[in-house]
Amino acid sequence: MKIVTLAGGVGAAKFLSGLVRVVPPEDLTVIVNTGDDFYWMGLYVCPDLDTLTYTLAGLANPQTGWGVRGDTFQALDRLKILGCDTWFRIGDIDLATHIYRTEQLHGGTSLTKITRHICQHNGILCRVLPMTDSSVPTLVHTDDGTLLFQDYFVRRHCEPSVIDFAFHGIEKAEPAAGVLEALESAQGIIICPSNPFISIGPILAVPGVREALRETPAKIVAITPIIAGESVKGPTAAIMENLGLKVSATSVATLYRDFLDVFVLDHRDRRLETEIAALGLKAHAARTLMDCEAARIELAKSVMELFP
Repeated sequence: MKIVTLAGGVGAAKFLSGLVRVVPPEDLTVIVNTGDDFYWMGLYVCPDLDTLTYTLAGLANPQTGWGVRGDTFQALDRLKILGCDTWFRIGDIDLATHIYRTEQLHGGTSLTKITRHICQHNGILCRVLPMTDSSVPTLVHTDDGTLLFQDYFVRRHCEPSVIDFAFHGIEKAEPAAGVLEALESAQGIIICPSNPFISIGPILAVPGVREALRETPAKIVAITPIIAGESVKGPTAAIMENLGLKVSATSVATLYRDFLDVFVLDHRDRRLETEIAALGLKAHAARTLMDCEAARIELAKSVMELFP
């Protein structure tokens, strides 16, 4: 079965690390958010692509979920001594990825081809696609002005209150090569347990993607990032509160209802099944907290059982 996933953030990386143990990796395509990509010290950094790559390669730092396990920060420490603002932490091994990517981009290679090369050299067998080769930075409109996503997320620790999001240049962007074809030929599509605004939202905003999801004959399943009224990780709950939304799995399902078939709730939120059904969606309860490898695999199995 050909499976396509939409992914961004640590939650997606955890789920996919379980999914590749259940689905043959060569049958899996992962479309990744690039809205949080940005330039750091002149280097092009792709946080979601890198988190996913390091996780699938078995290199991710298990304590943080991002970066490389056992990495050192000598280059960053030296930059700090030289007076640089080192609010964004890039490790020494991680640095090599960004140097390579930036050099290749300057030479005219597409982000899609660069990502393929990085994945191949990290032993990753599934196909990983950026959502677009265009630069479409996520802008966070807050009560303290408009911020680039990493300024809001890392530098400001998500403290400003969110008013809205925009993706600069998105109307002129095109899906990366293979994205629409993957969605059109998929036999199953999974929306990973990612932040719907800053991880999945940018992917859906790429022209043609949401339309392809509405038109595909494949069953589409989304996994909640909200459990018992709280986000597992990151600012999802805080953003929902800022936007005046109820912090609930139902609110997430509502954002996807125009193309979704099944919404996976955590078993602790079974009481919301009737609300999900009222949206015209099928609800499926499972243990969605991925606090160990076994839980990641079990969730992946539970989701895959939803496909014929």
